[in-house]
Amino acid sequence: MHRTVVGDIMTITVLSVGPATAVTEIAVVLYAGAVRAVPVLDEEGRLLGVVSEADVLATLPDTAPGEDHPWWRHRPRHIHRTPPPPKVGAGTARGLMTESVITVGATATVTSAARTMREHGLSWLPVVDADRRVVGVLSRSDLLAVFLRGDDAIRTEVVDEVLGRMVLVEPARVDVDVVDGVVTMTGEVDTRVDAVLAVRFVERLEGVVEVVDHLSFRVDDRDATLDIAPLY
Repeated sequence: MHRTVVGDIMTITVLSVGPATAVTEIAVVLYAGAVRAVPVLDEEGRLLGVVSEADVLATLPDTAPGEDHPWWRHRPRHIHRTPPPPKVGAGTARGLMTESVITVGATATVTSAARTMREHGLSWLPVVDADRRVVGVLSRSDLLAVFLRGDDAIRTEVVDEVLGRMVLVEPARVDVDVVDGVVTMTGEVDTRVDAVLAVRFVERLEGVVEVVDHLSFRVDDRDATLDIAPLY
């Protein structure tokens, strides 16, 4: 079955900064590159940490010395806000960066990478090799690439891989129609379990948006437990 890996869709042009990069330069990189964070790399391209736009903004004072809040930022006097403490050495990337960074390898599947991003609430992941050198970055927009598969490619995989090799159904017995990623299967398979498996396997294919199940079965004599992992 077709399985896209991170290396197939990651962005290989990576904006980065060095540990000694000044905060003003980091701001320029973030703004010019229209990104919300950049990796901090050593001279050999190994990942040291990540600096985000929030890290940069945290170095700015709430107001300039002696400057009052503009009228639209006035707050009731009984509300007090304590500014966050400044980071030590926050004038450079080394002082600003977060060192504990979740990464992914280029050979990881897109499904596992998407699960990691969702579980940790991340919008992007650095892609590193075995020596922790950054070889790319994976963003949520990169993940959308798996939904750009053509309908013909999806139909071929449904017929050849799912029905032909996994469920062992003669292609002539099931009509498969794919429109904009929506797969409709109409026909008859041998058993109820075959019908359920066919639908669940197709739901897992990359690029499939929805499965419309019009499958029937000849017999319902299998009382089996379908141990199939949840869909992501």
